[in-house]
Amino acid sequence: MPWIPIPLLALWIWTPAAPQSECLACHSEPGATSSTGKSLYVEPERFAASAHSALGCAGCHAAAQEFPHPEAMPPPDCSSCHAEATQQVAAGVHQSLGTASCQSCHGPIHEALPASEPASAVAKANLPSTCGACHANPDFLSRHGISFARPVEAYRQSVHAQAVAAGNDAAPSCSNCHGSHAIFPARDARSSINHWNVPATCGACHAEIYQAYQESVHGDAVRRGASGAPVCTDCHGEHAILAPTTPESPVSPARVSTATCERCHADERLAQNYNLPLDRVPSFENSYHGLAARAGSQTVANCASCHGVHNILPSSDPRSTVHPANLSKTCGQCHPGAGQRFALGRIHVLPGSATEHPAPRWIRRVYLVLIPLIVGVLFLHNAIDFLAKLLRPRHAAASGEQVMRMNLHFRIAHWLTMLSFPALVVTGFALKFPEAWWAAPLLRWESSYSLRGGLHRAAGVILLGSLCYHLAHLACSPADRRILRHLRPGWKDVQDFGRMIRHNLGLLPNRPLFGKFSYAEKIEYWAFLWGVLIMGLTGLLLWFNTFTLRFFPGWVADAATVLHYYEAILATLAVLVWHFYFVIFDPDVYPMDHAWLTGKSAADHLRQSRPGYVAELLRQQSGGGAQPPEADSPASGKETGGQEGPSPNRQPDSS
Repeated sequence: MPWIPIPLLALWIWTPAAPQSECLACHSEPGATSSTGKSLYVEPERFAASAHSALGCAGCHAAAQEFPHPEAMPPPDCSSCHAEATQQVAAGVHQSLGTASCQSCHGPIHEALPASEPASAVAKANLPSTCGACHANPDFLSRHGISFARPVEAYRQSVHAQAVAAGNDAAPSCSNCHGSHAIFPARDARSSINHWNVPATCGACHAEIYQAYQESVHGDAVRRGASGAPVCTDCHGEHAILAPTTPESPVSPARVSTATCERCHADERLAQNYNLPLDRVPSFENSYHGLAARAGSQTVANCASCHGVHNILPSSDPRSTVHPANLSKTCGQCHPGAGQRFALGRIHVLPGSATEHPAPRWIRRVYLVLIPLIVGVLFLHNAIDFLAKLLRPRHAAASGEQVMRMNLHFRIAHWLTMLSFPALVVTGFALKFPEAWWAAPLLRWESSYSLRGGLHRAAGVILLGSLCYHLAHLACSPADRRILRHLRPGWKDVQDFGRMIRHNLGLLPNRPLFGKFSYAEKIEYWAFLWGVLIMGLTGLLLWFNTFTLRFFPGWVADAATVLHYYEAILATLAVLVWHFYFVIFDPDVYPMDHAWLTGKSAADHLRQSRPGYVAELLRQQSGGGAQPPEADSPASGKETGGQEGPSPNRQPDSS
């Protein structure tokens, strides 16, 4: 026997009614209609399975006891049995808009099933379709001015709908959040989805989380009446509530900081109203954590990693995960053994702000002056040289003579640099500018594997390896080690630099002459060594961050980050403006000086800037046995400066 509410059972017992079979004798005919053409058909099987089958027909249709029936039959009065539900509906939004009746949700009265029946229109799994008959209808939404678009479609994507579909009886459907009969608009204080009531509504299922939220800074603000304080739906969404492991979720590791926390903590009006600091979000986004999160990393620390999820407390609260006494434990989740020293300074610091430590601030200021100054001078020098050579009469046909400039060991070190440096530039700046189109291929797999980071570190190891190989080569070869004496910069190089510019401007008749190395090669060689040392040291501090955090205060990592970034900019621009000019774009060597590949350079090109040196090299190659002149010998052309293309490892064969 189907479940029957007590009032309905009493009504069934005490109501003298005609047997159902007598009523169905007429009403089971599919073509049965009223005088107005309304269908009077009742399908016997569905009625027998319905919640009302135990009632006599007259229990709902009292006037039907007369036969023939009265001309104007009153509709069934559901309130006679369902008084409370009827009163709730009458007070709710559906009745006020005249948009729903009992049959709209429960189905035809002769086929209505209890909510516990899987086939019921108001069963958990079927409620989205039942509610969606109106709330997924664009015409209905437009007609009644309901601005919330596609709530049913959004719910079907949610973790709640997936749980219901999997048979979880505790998972919520529409009525769990909005109510069954007493449904009010969200602006109504009686509504279960009113802003102030949302935590309690969600807490009906998530009791432990609700308790943690109530004790948090957000829950406390809501209790105090702060209308801008977030409740559950502000972070998780209303209908499309996705699991945190879903990349599209607003609380997923890659999005929680930007899509959720940023909504409030980067809002100037909220910050002004509630005295919130505005530097938290931009300082996070500028940090390694923020940049990696913007690139799509699912494992890098985000706001929730440090501040908590629902149990967010002020840093002054001893229970807070970001209380100074707890920072070592909090950061130790990702950096085991980080210690306490790194927490001596401020955590959220905007570059250039008054709260930034002087070390990174002054490093940035120095580089912001040096980069445009150095690159500007190099560019001006090369631009003058390029224009002068374009206007200068071309020399006679090349003789084809070649002189050795780089032996195999120098070329190996140079090849390692050529392999690693471009990879370091691309993978390094891809972290700083993760939204750039050229960074997209490197960041495609960032959510599951840090390809960019792996390539960057591998390239760094190769670059350091090239330097180690070069130094080991010099240490093992006394003959090749003599180049260090020739690469020693001096006052003559400064003079040659000025003389070369004056010659290209037509102020000096003769171009400067050099020995084994010109000022251009000396500039790049020592800049290369300096740059690799700086980039290597700071890169290792940032790579092995647990060591850095354990033994150094926080400003050391900040200073290393600034130094690494700006030195990378300077090195990249120097290679593009200085090195590429002398080995590719210089009209004397265009389209390329092949010394890096074959070890040899064109004698005609070198003869213009260092005739004595080239003459000795050619005599040596022909079997004369003489050694190339030293850089400071008379044959080197001590009084002049040069054009030779610089390269960190582009050294002559000393044999």
